[in-house]
Amino acid sequence: MKRREEQLVERRVTYTLVYEGKFYVVENVPARVNEETGEQFFSPETVEHLQKKILGQEKPAKVIETPVYKY
Repeated sequence: MKRREEQLVERRVTYTLVYEGKFYVVENVPARVNEETGEQFFSPETVEHLQKKILGQEKPAKVIETPVYKY
């Protein structure tokens, strides 16, 4: 049985993170995306940039209200 190669494509995605009880959204993040599974892969440089934005408390481009529901 021959294993299928993963098909990764370069895309801009929306990255979300819950950190210390706060919900963060970063738009237009460069990622490699598996077309079959939707799994996203980020370069080490991209991860470092995301951490600096969120942990460095850079002023956001906008703030949105997000409803939260319990299951």
